[in-house]
Amino acid sequence: MAKTKPVINVAFVGHVDHGKSTTIGHLMFKCGNLPQQKLDKLKAEAQKHGKPGFEFAYYMDRFKEERERGVTIDLSYEKLITQKFEVTIIDAPGHRDFVKNMITGASQADSAFLVVAAKEGVQPQTKEHLWLLKTMGVADIAVLVNKMDTVEYKEDAYEKVKKNLSELLATAGYKPDEMNFIPCSGFQGENLDKKSDKMPWYKGPAVLEQFDLFKLPEKPTELPLRMPIQDAYEIKGIGTVPVGKIETGVMKPGQKIIVLPGRTGRGIQGEVKTIEMHHEVLTMAEPGDNVGVNLRGIGKKDVARGDVICDAANPPEVVEEFTAQIAVINHQTVIAKGYTPVFHVHTAQVPCQFAELLSKTSPDGKITENPDFLKNGDVAKVKFKPMGNLVLETQSVNPHMSRFAIRDAGATVAAGVCIELKGKK
Repeated sequence: MAKTKPVINVAFVGHVDHGKSTTIGHLMFKCGNLPQQKLDKLKAEAQKHGKPGFEFAYYMDRFKEERERGVTIDLSYEKLITQKFEVTIIDAPGHRDFVKNMITGASQADSAFLVVAAKEGVQPQTKEHLWLLKTMGVADIAVLVNKMDTVEYKEDAYEKVKKNLSELLATAGYKPDEMNFIPCSGFQGENLDKKSDKMPWYKGPAVLEQFDLFKLPEKPTELPLRMPIQDAYEIKGIGTVPVGKIETGVMKPGQKIIVLPGRTGRGIQGEVKTIEMHHEVLTMAEPGDNVGVNLRGIGKKDVARGDVICDAANPPEVVEEFTAQIAVINHQTVIAKGYTPVFHVHTAQVPCQFAELLSKTSPDGKITENPDFLKNGDVAKVKFKPMGNLVLETQSVNPHMSRFAIRDAGATVAAGVCIELKGKK
């Protein structure tokens, strides 16, 4: 079956409990993707867990623990057909314990809704998620000012959130005046599929209309094939099936590939047998497609999350050391040479050591060569040494494979982009 509409991946991100899952669940109900019968079942289950009102969130939070705790842990995906697009909605966790999953979600997104509760306003994860979106290259975002029912749909409450968030967006390098701020109530279903009469003062689009206002990303099909693996499944009668999103290039059955770093660290050669998306077989997959691939010559033990399926004729390098431009977002004290946090690069997580601090620009614009340390707000050029096998490319060669986030002790410390690298011999 051929794709009829272009595919766009949209992530919902924001602070825990600001209503992301509920908003998506209710939108699905309004669009007919969630039948009444199923909703009644979810309602009963929510009551059972002592979480009345969580039925829409349960539509996205399918895991037992998520339902018991009332928080999204892993990513869940949902398909929505709009006037213009076939949308894959990515519901990313807001809880700080699960940011690594949120980073994977952001790295798969073309556009995003940043969800902020009208009453609580900007919270720590609102900031963190915004920086992550920026680092992961998600340029196209809209803001949902959710839970408007808790502030009686008042315009001044909306304006206050809009003002605070605009300042934050500008610091992260976004242009708030070119962005839509959409007031809504995910729980009450106001302004989701159509304009709400409870907010006559608001003249912009409803949530459903905003999907079609997002720009279709240009597909980097001219770059070599790169598909970071999010998971690898063993399917009876078929074999090993890695799944993930194609970042760049084109994938076709019969194509010769190499999985890097793979079990050996030097890559494992194979061939694409079949490609599937949403249980349909494809004759070709392009950037932005979330696919499952059956590979010839590759076993379950050869591949894991964090490996990258690459064009055999044009593979990237496994990195010996690299230089990157980073922004320090949130570190408890200061960062010095020798610090070794975990780097989240596409779907990989590898500890990397700060080997050399080359230069830094502090928030007041002062530049220091070879600084002794870095602190929050500094933008720095640093040389890193990976403590494991890592596939990374420079921004000039392949921007889609050059971005990363740095995390330590459950928080995102910094985010950056690779500008130079040296491959392993």
